[in-house]
Amino acid sequence: MARVTVVPEQFTMVLFDAGEIAALVAKVADDIGLSGDLPIRIEVDEAHPLGRTRVTLDPVTISVESGAFENAKRPRHLSERSVTGVTGRLLLRVRDRLDPAFGDPPSDGELTLQQHTVWDAYSLGRLARLGYPSQRHRRRYHFRIRHGFTDMADATFDRLWDAERLTWADLEAACAATAAARGDAPAGDKRSRSYSRS
Repeated sequence: MARVTVVPEQFTMVLFDAGEIAALVAKVADDIGLSGDLPIRIEVDEAHPLGRTRVTLDPVTISVESGAFENAKRPRHLSERSVTGVTGRLLLRVRDRLDPAFGDPPSDGELTLQQHTVWDAYSLGRLARLGYPSQRHRRRYHFRIRHGFTDMADATFDRLWDAERLTWADLEAACAATAAARGDAPAGDKRSRSYSRS
């Protein structure tokens, strides 16, 4: 079982339980095949109810605003689905980065918005096949916003969602294909912020 630390250990502004978060994240990490020896730190900013997230390596740290883990129908309460969806997507990105066969992607802060969304589609499709709840239609719409409302964008999204073993070069090729369908140069000039919305 993965070793997960949650900060803070006691929440005062939201009705979250650090032990529950740790257990959920440990299960996701095990399900996606991350080493049980890999320490994972979850930092929750309970003072900000938005949903921005960030992941860094060495050590693996997922930083979230409390809204990312919140139940939309019960404000300030934890949502198991949100915790597993957010951390699963980000931990799959960690797993990819730790795999030499995946390639050498830029740091998260250097990813374009288009690169973020292709990686998210690839990650969330894998998570769905492990039995975690998915929002494929919502994610397809989000993908279209970044990659165009074209047949090529839809076909690219489906390939990413259904794929099991892609490389960074494959994700870059997906960005190039949707850019060509939009009539754009390959996306590369709009950098994402250091935090990204879940």
